[in-house]
Amino acid sequence: MDFDLTEEQRLLKESVDRFIADRYDFESRKGFIAEPDGYSRENWRQFAELGLLAVPFAEEHGGIGGGAVETMIVMEAFGRGIVVEPYLSTVILGGGLLRHGASEAQQAELLPKVAAGELTLAFAQVERGSRYDLHDVSTTAKKDGEGFVLNGEKGVVLHGDSADKLLVTARTGGSQRDRKGIGLFLVDAKAPGVSRRGYPTQDGMRGAEITFDNVRVGPEGVIGNPEGALPVVERVVDEAIAALCAEAIGVMDRMRELTVDYMKTRKQFGVPIGSFQVLQHRAADMVVMIEQARSMAFYATMMSAADDPAERSHAVSAAKVQIGRSGRFVGQQAIQLHGGVGVTQEYSVGHYFKRMTMIDTAFGDADHHLSRVAEAGGLFKAA
Repeated sequence: MDFDLTEEQRLLKESVDRFIADRYDFESRKGFIAEPDGYSRENWRQFAELGLLAVPFAEEHGGIGGGAVETMIVMEAFGRGIVVEPYLSTVILGGGLLRHGASEAQQAELLPKVAAGELTLAFAQVERGSRYDLHDVSTTAKKDGEGFVLNGEKGVVLHGDSADKLLVTARTGGSQRDRKGIGLFLVDAKAPGVSRRGYPTQDGMRGAEITFDNVRVGPEGVIGNPEGALPVVERVVDEAIAALCAEAIGVMDRMRELTVDYMKTRKQFGVPIGSFQVLQHRAADMVVMIEQARSMAFYATMMSAADDPAERSHAVSAAKVQIGRSGRFVGQQAIQLHGGVGVTQEYSVGHYFKRMTMIDTAFGDADHHLSRVAEAGGLFKAA
């Protein structure tokens, strides 16, 4: 199998790597987090100019017609910078739900705005007690004429406090954990009845608790089948997990680089600690774990576009297991080899480990996905 990038993909990689190297040093990132929305609107505008916001969208919708590989390239670079802009929530999750679930008219109206940086989105899905189960939905959507009325609460909505529109899962029928009877609705974040409470998350991002109190959604806000949105949601979440795996590679790579650089300069007994063989072995173990994770991230990227939901789900779950295990190992080694400075707010490696920890827990941690793989009989079933 050929893993070489095409000329267009190499150009994309060069442009996004250059942007992160030039614009996203650790001190600049602190300033971006301190801005009113928790990220830089100027960076967002530049993302649009570079075509990064248009990567997964079709050309007729203002995109560049990229696929999972192009998304992987962008997300790995963003991991190296621990980028705080709402790329995952707007382009991968929100844009993915529109690409796979919205009508042609809805896509033609909304996706060009996303690609141009004029519209930000957030995916409101998690509820109290739902944990990692996408089908555990108690927020209700009651039929009201041609539209619906939403009531319920959603939590940990990534960038939900600053998003222009919310994509909300709500139950139109069945009981709380039924797979059928789940709809997907596009809600104006400033609509009557929507209340948002934003807060910073441990990794420098923003989250929000959102309440829907008799929020009216017209027929133009219904995305796909109001009784059967779960397969679309599951597909987009699988794509988001693959994207997070790619981001994790960038995070781990940067933790390794910071650690090796520190080992070359930190002295003990009059010599750099990097000269001690036992510490060299630990650095080598970090490389091995990163390369194992990289292979599984490639696998998740290739399988994220698979039409068979079982094959796709098994692949991304297996990748998430390795990403979680590798990320924890690399992060722990990085912190221990840095010593006390590694956990200070002023030093960057601890912030990378925080982001890695949040990636591990997003949409299911390593233990959760290991259970999914085991329940399915393993990644590769015997013939």
